[in-house]
Amino acid sequence: MIETREVIEFFDRLAPGWDAEMVRNDEIINTILDNAGVTDGMDVLDVACGTGVLIPDYLKRKVASVTGIDISPKMAEIAKAKFPQPEVTILCGDMETAGFEKLFDCIVVYNAFPHFPDPERLIARLAELLKPGGTLTVAHGMSRERIDAHHHGAAHHVSNGLMPAEDLAAIFAKHLAVTKVLSDDRMYQVVGRKA
Repeated sequence: MIETREVIEFFDRLAPGWDAEMVRNDEIINTILDNAGVTDGMDVLDVACGTGVLIPDYLKRKVASVTGIDISPKMAEIAKAKFPQPEVTILCGDMETAGFEKLFDCIVVYNAFPHFPDPERLIARLAELLKPGGTLTVAHGMSRERIDAHHHGAAHHVSNGLMPAEDLAAIFAKHLAVTKVLSDDRMYQVVGRKA
């Protein structure tokens, strides 16, 4: 079982060097955001936003607002310093218990899903925060096998492993209409839409 305290400590420790270590694939990120339906005028919630890796991508798409939340105070602090724009809000807190003043058009969990202790509870909570017609996406910019291999080392104690996309889609289907299930050697993504 993943311990929240260990997740916080782990990512606080990595935060100062996070951006320098990051590997980006813009084509995959754009595919993920296209599949998620991120377009202009939307209110987006970025769950486990880290240092704000995807915030420039949302802003390029002219979203109305981005709310990023991360459980690591150091990650949230870096994201806050990087993105002072009025349409960007960065929160530090536990996604499952944090309060929000609005619902969202799109919720994105990017490169973070294995670090949540209870996938079923997380998806139920996120579905509640969507506007009608809104989309939830869980995505990784690499294959399931590569993610699991990556987490097998230093991150094994803060990762559940990434479940098969079909299993995640089955959890989504309890709350949302599943619109995309993709798991190949390049990426992983499940998308659902709220009725």
